[in-house]
Amino acid sequence: MTRKQRRLYFVLLGMLALGAAVALVLTAISDSLVYFYSPTDIVTQRIPEGRRMRIGGLVEDGSVKKDGKTVTFKITDITNSLPVVYSGILPDLFREAQGVVVEGRMETDGQFHASEVLAKHDEKYMPKEVADALKKSGQWNDGKTPK
Repeated sequence: MTRKQRRLYFVLLGMLALGAAVALVLTAISDSLVYFYSPTDIVTQRIPEGRRMRIGGLVEDGSVKKDGKTVTFKITDITNSLPVVYSGILPDLFREAQGVVVEGRMETDGQFHASEVLAKHDEKYMPKEVADALKKSGQWNDGKTPK
């Protein structure tokens, strides 16, 4: 084997190793991504079941039902609502008509099974994604004008 051929083989081997490393990094990143959706996005788009995601909106009035540690409620962006099932302890700030972001998976039963519930921390804060979804649906209330 000549020197040029050896050098070519090392360069090709290095490029192959680099390509494999990039593929592994991209696979790891795609596995850890959590997508954010509004209830309207879930209704209008075909989203694969079992994908981990976050859904944000307002807790619908009169929808919270507790059965031991299991809580069922609906998240709404005023246009559409989505049933959520959560087993665990809810945050102290969780209540109806308040902003909430839930993380979990959409299952075949048509309900979103939440593994984590995040509630807003004061009366003026709303997660950016939730505010953007409400603005997009035309239901945004900045607190200055009555509903």
